[in-house]
Parts: sequence; structure tokens; C-alpha cells
Amino acid sequence: MKNSLFYDETSKTLYDQLPKNSVKSHVMLNIEQFEIGSRYVTAKVQNRYGEKVTINIQGGRPGIELQESFFKVKEETETPSYAYLITRLIQDNKIFARRLPVVGKRDWLLIYDDSLLELSVKDAYDELEIVLV
Repeated sequence: MKNSLFYDETSKTLYDQLPKNSVKSHVMLNIEQFEIGSRYVTAKVQNRYGEKVTINIQGGRPGIELQESFFKVKEETETPSYAYLITRLIQDNKIFARRLPVVGKRDWLLIYDDSLLELSVKDAYDELEIVLV
């Protein structure tokens, strides 16, 4: 993957598979600064109501717990199955992408992904796009 546009082969495959027609909700989060905890990172981001809300990224079994003030899902029957996370890395502009199962809802956005956690600790990105399908 020399000189690739993508962080890794998983990112390339998922980016090429990103659904265009079945999107239930789509947000772009601007991250000013990550705060590093013992096994996680947090960041304050602005939701669609202009409020500062915490996102939490930690390792473990891949998944995402949604925070309702970020996402407009038209009906309760439209509960998304997956979330695609996409970002461009600051240093080399490579695309990082992951597909995580939606495992629930919380009072804050909670993302479980080892690679995204590692990139967060390195402060490797400042925007995160989330597409729910």
C-alpha cells in the first residue's frame, strides 16, 4: 500500500463500501483537543443544538453507543445497525475508516475501537465523520 490514500487495507475496503442510499444520519464532529485518561480519551464537541457534549473513545470490542443529540433518526423503527467512522489524518492526509456495530445509546457518545483510540492518543486527527446506516 505504498503511497496509498488510505491508512490501511481495512480503511480502503470500508471507504469503497460506504453506502450512499441507506444513510439514516450523518454528522461531522470537530475536535479541538483530546483529554487522555487511563484507558480512554475524551473530547468536548458541539452537538446540533450548540451544546458542548463529551465523546469518549476507548479500546475493546468494536462498537458505538450513540448520543441522541448528535443524530437525527427519523423514526424509532429506523434504529441504525452500523456506524461508519471516517477521518483524515493530520500528518499525511490518509483516510482512516472503520465500521462499528451500534450497540446502544448513552448520555454521551461512546466509541470502542483500538485503532481510533491509538490515533486519538497521538492527536492524529481533528475531525470525525460518522455515518449511520
